[in-house]
Amino acid sequence: MRASVLALVAALAATPASAFTIYVTNEKGNTITVIDSETLEVTGTFDAGARPRGITISPDGTELYVCASDDDIVNVFDTETLKRKHTLPSGPDPELFVLHPSGNPLYIANEDDNIVTVVDVKTRRVLAEVPVGVEPEGMGVSPDGKIVVNTSETTNMAHFINTDTFEIDTNVLVDQRPRFAQFTDDGSLLYVSAEIGGTVAVIDPAKGEIIKKIEFEVPGIVPEALQPVGVRVTEDGKKVFVALGPANRVALVNGETFEVEKYLLVGQRVWQLAFSPDQKFLYTTNGNSNDISVIDVEKEKVIKSIPVGEQPWGVVVSPN
Repeated sequence: MRASVLALVAALAATPASAFTIYVTNEKGNTITVIDSETLEVTGTFDAGARPRGITISPDGTELYVCASDDDIVNVFDTETLKRKHTLPSGPDPELFVLHPSGNPLYIANEDDNIVTVVDVKTRRVLAEVPVGVEPEGMGVSPDGKIVVNTSETTNMAHFINTDTFEIDTNVLVDQRPRFAQFTDDGSLLYVSAEIGGTVAVIDPAKGEIIKKIEFEVPGIVPEALQPVGVRVTEDGKKVFVALGPANRVALVNGETFEVEKYLLVGQRVWQLAFSPDQKFLYTTNGNSNDISVIDVEKEKVIKSIPVGEQPWGVVVSPN
């Protein structure tokens, strides 16, 4: 009996972690590349609509949402069949979006119309259109789902939208061309990247105030090439990763001191980022080298490059 129990324990210990899938939108290729997490090999490619950029997935992993920017729609794909199920109304030129933590609704930035469109993903109806600043792009949502943040590129603001009233409660002025908004998992901090300003603002959401601006400096790289875009934060808040665009680097920032600890060399024009479900790995889309980089989060090093489609833009990982 004891031997059989030990054998079962050994078998369980040897069982690999659950596999998951990595999805990458290829902006110029009009496709999505599918990558297996265990082999880190491309397993398929499928049509995504015209100019796919923002991408996210339902909490249960069954539906993949893709901004088809030049089609002015959000395409919804079945992750089992990789076939399009239906579309969602999005307003013109959807670029980035974020799902409520419950999985519904979807908040979409409409760059051409200066609004955030709120869509019920079940009924496929527009619930609200929220006027924001000029050229809205970045979207973030608080862990409790009470606040959605939109960043407007030309107005240079982060707009805090109340998800109950669909009205803006607070505006925070940041540096030039804000592109992305990311809350910490406990909701205590918000990071907003400013592409042209070259900074990441650390905001106290409760006060609506900037408490720190993170700046970047890489020897041999001109300041104009240090363009922060995608941001991801580990669950414990201790590591902050920032994609620096044409600098071809991902900055690793200490989430407690807000100091840059190192720069990781990745592919060309690194844009967006996504963690594996266990946060052991970080995946970066590199638009000009047509690949993604795989970063080992604990070792803080790049371990692999995977060729994908033409001009990869967005990336999302299935929950399992």
